[in-house]
Amino acid sequence: MTDLRPNPRTTLPFREQVCETGDGGAPVILLHGFGGDRQTWVNIQTGLASRKRSLAFDLPGHGEALDWPKVGHAGISAKAVTQSLEALDLKRVHLVGHSMGGAVAALVALRAPELVASLTLLAPGGFGPEINHRLLRRYAVASETAEMEVLLEQFFGWEFKLPKFLAKTAAESRARPGGAATLSAIADEIIDGSVQKTLPRDDMAALPMPIKVLWGTQDRVLPTRQAHKLPGIVATHIFERVGHMVHLEIPKETTRLILQNAAAE
Repeated sequence: MTDLRPNPRTTLPFREQVCETGDGGAPVILLHGFGGDRQTWVNIQTGLASRKRSLAFDLPGHGEALDWPKVGHAGISAKAVTQSLEALDLKRVHLVGHSMGGAVAALVALRAPELVASLTLLAPGGFGPEINHRLLRRYAVASETAEMEVLLEQFFGWEFKLPKFLAKTAAESRARPGGAATLSAIADEIIDGSVQKTLPRDDMAALPMPIKVLWGTQDRVLPTRQAHKLPGIVATHIFERVGHMVHLEIPKETTRLILQNAAAE
């Protein structure tokens, strides 16, 4: 895997994993959730490598994109992703987004459907008004490892054993100059008081690419019921005993479904 930022003014930082058997067709673009970064996709990228090239971006205000010129709601991140794809001359991609990154991926597809070959959304933001706003606001500013560990446990299913390094690295990212303040500002834009802004689900159902939505029944950030009664054209996959961090809790199943959705090209 290679960490790259060819042009810091036009391209978000990303981690690239080449396809082990050739170019693999349209690459897979991975977009993390609120407070995350491109590192959360390492296992997924490794799993995809036998069949697909992949790029995992840091979204504005996160990871190495903390100093991105403009940060804020999902629409701002969607513009940055589209700009980065253009700068990298990627004209056709498979988009995968988790949580806030799911809302970003959906917006990219709505604005530029010709760019997106498939759309895979993991516990995506914007599918209903309910959101655990108190948890996200506390998560944005936590800087002590012990506090971060308690908060992060709520992002996973009840039986999942939280890796120790996750809380440590998350706390360290908040301690960077501007880290906590930037995340708090982003939280203020994606959360409207105590609810989140929503996407036009019917417009999404009219998109030409295949769409999959993955969700865990133990999600304590965004309730699983937001996946219920989606338009029939959207393939919905609900996993028992899984929380909000679908790609970290069940990476093999997540990788399999991404590849299924990306099989067309």
